[in-house]
Amino acid sequence: MSNQAPVVAESHPGLPFPRRAFAVLAVSTGNMMLMIDVSIANIVLPSLSAELQVDSSDAVLVVTIYQLILAMALMPMAAFGERIGLRRLYSGGLVLHSIAAFFCFHADSLESLLLARSLQAVGTAASLSVAFGLLRAIYPLEHLGKGMAINTIANAGGTALAPVVGGLVLSTLSWHWVFAAAVPFSILSLAFSRALPDPEPHSQPFDGRGAALCAATFGLVVIGLQLTTHGMGVWIPAATLLLGGLVAWVFVSYERRVERPILPVELLAIPKLAVALLANFSAVIGSMIILVFVPFMLQQNLGFSPASVGGMMASYALASVMVAPVSGYLSDHIPVTRLCVAGMLVSTIGLVLLATLPETSGRSDIAWRMWLCGAGFGMFFSPNARLIIGAAPKRLAASTGSMVTTVRMLGQALGATLTAGMLALGLGDSGTPLFVAAALVAFAGICKVLKVSA
Repeated sequence: MSNQAPVVAESHPGLPFPRRAFAVLAVSTGNMMLMIDVSIANIVLPSLSAELQVDSSDAVLVVTIYQLILAMALMPMAAFGERIGLRRLYSGGLVLHSIAAFFCFHADSLESLLLARSLQAVGTAASLSVAFGLLRAIYPLEHLGKGMAINTIANAGGTALAPVVGGLVLSTLSWHWVFAAAVPFSILSLAFSRALPDPEPHSQPFDGRGAALCAATFGLVVIGLQLTTHGMGVWIPAATLLLGGLVAWVFVSYERRVERPILPVELLAIPKLAVALLANFSAVIGSMIILVFVPFMLQQNLGFSPASVGGMMASYALASVMVAPVSGYLSDHIPVTRLCVAGMLVSTIGLVLLATLPETSGRSDIAWRMWLCGAGFGMFFSPNARLIIGAAPKRLAASTGSMVTTVRMLGQALGATLTAGMLALGLGDSGTPLFVAAALVAFAGICKVLKVSA
């Protein structure tokens, strides 16, 4: 494996119209459903905690176990999809997710709900792991940015709809219905799934040992990061992370010898792809610091009400939804590096302005600064994902897409952990977390500048 020549992405005609339109509809509605489901559980935690009579810290397990299984399963699922067929795994994941929603609906204890949510997470991982691979097969390479733009709208729309849908359901029905709220989107996606491309699967054996090592690596890393915020001291989280690092070393060493690995190590030998992944990781950490820290800053430091904070935070999401599709579309016509560097520059400026925010600032002063941050990230993530997926050969598109999603999840976990650590150290009374986020975002931009060949 290590002696192979660098891979080169190949172009292809994509799907013809009108099949392409139906295929895009299938992926978009499916991804919107998955994004709703990833975020909607946060809304229901207080209600289920009260009804099931469990501590809030125990109720949060409904979210953390879902994220843990996603991190562990995404890359193995992508490799499994390349073995059995991307369309088959995508549709199968949606079906499994819907079946698990039935079990969530009938859960009468925290234990049964956790089991059902674990099953849902497996279904989500199955579909989400091959979504980028399907997009790579739907669009020709020269129009891949347009596909990423549409996918970004679906993802951002699902994330934005989650609290709205969750709130509406809880205002009239029990919390059980929240876990079934996204099923109609799943049914709609399945109705159009016949239009999805079906790349020829390979016939080589599935790398079961690599899948186990991959799951152990990312599972230990995510668990170690989460333990740092749960009062476990220093040694237990550190030992868990160290063990995760050792397993990762064994994992990568093993994957170099496998013909069809879970982790496509050969892709990391492509400089612009490796740099793009590093930049993506750094930018995700920075964005997560904003999402976790700013609500604390606005409520505790500046005295805004939760409702006002929600409105100001909404400007961040609105900017991303507005800018990301346009940026994705432009990435088919403008060098990706320029878009990514411009995006990180805008976000860095927004973060510095937030960090130096006068105490007398009003809601509009904060909202436009949040808008700048969101616009910058929207300008960066969609073209950067287009570069990563487009740089990989078509046969590895699913594995490449799962790497992007896994890197995003690890970045979110690390960003939340860093923010919690800074708050614990008493740095929340200053703009330090936002300056740290600005440094990470600037580093992502510098990565793109240094690799101008992207």
